Amino acid sequence: MRKFDTIILGAGIIGVSTALHLQARGHAVCLIDRQDPGEGTSYGNAGLIERSSVIPYSFPRGFANLVKYALNNRSDVRYDLAYMPKMAPWLFQFWRNSSPERLAKATEAMLPLVESCVTEHDFLIEQAGCDNLVQSKGWLEAFCSEEALNSFIKTLPSLDRFGLNYKVLDRAGFAATEPSMRNIAGAVHWLDPKTVRDPSALVKAYAALFTQRGGIFLHGDATTLQQQSDGWSVRASEQVTARNVVVALGPQSHLIYQQAGIKLPMAVKRGTHLHFSMEDDAVLNHSVVEVEGGYVMAPMRQGMRLTTGIEFGSPDAPANRILLDRAEKRARKVLPSLGKPVEAQPWLGLRPCMPDMCPVIGAVPNKAGLWMNFGHAHHGLTLGPASGRLLAEMMTGEKTFIPAEPYSVSRFL
Repeated sequence: MRKFDTIILGAGIIGVSTALHLQARGHAVCLIDRQDPGEGTSYGNAGLIERSSVIPYSFPRGFANLVKYALNNRSDVRYDLAYMPKMAPWLFQFWRNSSPERLAKATEAMLPLVESCVTEHDFLIEQAGCDNLVQSKGWLEAFCSEEALNSFIKTLPSLDRFGLNYKVLDRAGFAATEPSMRNIAGAVHWLDPKTVRDPSALVKAYAALFTQRGGIFLHGDATTLQQQSDGWSVRASEQVTARNVVVALGPQSHLIYQQAGIKLPMAVKRGTHLHFSMEDDAVLNHSVVEVEGGYVMAPMRQGMRLTTGIEFGSPDAPANRILLDRAEKRARKVLPSLGKPVEAQPWLGLRPCMPDMCPVIGAVPNKAGLWMNFGHAHHGLTLGPASGRLLAEMMTGEKTFIPAEPYSVSRFL
C-alpha cells in the first residue's frame, strides 16, 4: 500500500492542473483515472481558453425566447422530452438563477477565475513546453444576418468595464479575415482568448510534466474510494492511501459525492463533435462561433472540429447526430469547402453544470480531507489551471489569489 499526501480522482484538465499545483507546493500526489489523461470530457471541446466569456451562459428569458426553444427544432439547443421530468427541478433552479440580478451575481463571482485563465494556462504551457499546441489569435463570433450583428454590437458598450480587447468586422472585414467562408454579415473578433489545436494533447502535456516531476499516475476505479481513520484509500493498479482526496471527475463526480451521502444539484449538458476534412486546400484561420446556429467550427490537428450546442438528455444515452446534423447543414452554407467526416461516429461529451453557474471548489464540511473541484460547465478547459491553483492554495492554507467563497460546497448543503 502506497501512501501519498493527496489522491486526485480524475485526470482531465481540472484534475491534472490541481495535481501540478499541489505538487509545486510539496504534496506527494497520486492522480487516478480509469482512462489516460485527457481522454474524457477534456478531449471534446472547442479548444478555447475563453478570456472573453465574462457573462455565464444562462437560461433564456422572455416568452418569445421560451417559445422558440420549446419547438425543439433549433441547432443550438435540443431536449429529449422523455428526460425532461428528471431534468425539470434543475432547470427551474437554473431559470431562477438566470434572473438579471442573480446573473449579475454569478458574473461577479466567476470574473476572477475568467480574468486569470490565460495567465494561469501560460504558466503551465511554458513549463510543459507545449506552446506549439496554442495560438494567440483569438476567435470570431460571427453573424449571418445584419440584424443580429447590429443588435449584438449595441450590447458591446456594456462589456467595457471588463477591459476586453475586440475588433468589430463588417462583411468585407470578415471576408478578408476568413476568405473560405461565405454568407457572413460580420463578426466580433475577440482578441484576448487563446485557442488550442488539440485539447487532449494539452492535458497530456500537463500530465507528462506532472509525472516528470515525480508525480504518480495510476489507472483505477474512483468508486472504490473509502474513508479510513487516517484518511482515504482507493484501489487502483495498486492500493493507495492519502490524507486528502480531491474529486475532479467532471460529469462523473456524482459517483463519489452521492456515495459519501452528499446531495448536490449538478446536472449534465450533452454535446457532440465530429471532425471534417477541408476541400480545395481551404483553411479556417480562426475558431468561429456561428451565433445564430449555436455551433463552433474549430481547426484542430484531427481536422475541422464541428461542435454542437447543448442537448438535455440522459448522460447514459448513446451519442446521436440530431444537433450535429442541424449544425452541419448550417455550417456547409457558410463554409462550402467543408469536406467529408473524418470519423464514422460523433464523439459525445458531458458538461457538469451547477444551477448557479459557478463550479464547486473546496472542502466538504464534516468530511475531513475530502475536497471537490468540478462543475465548470462549458469552461473546464478555460478554468482548469486557475481552479487547480485556487484549490491547491486552499488545501495548503495559503492566502488564495482570488476569493474562494463563491465556489464553496457549503452553499448547497
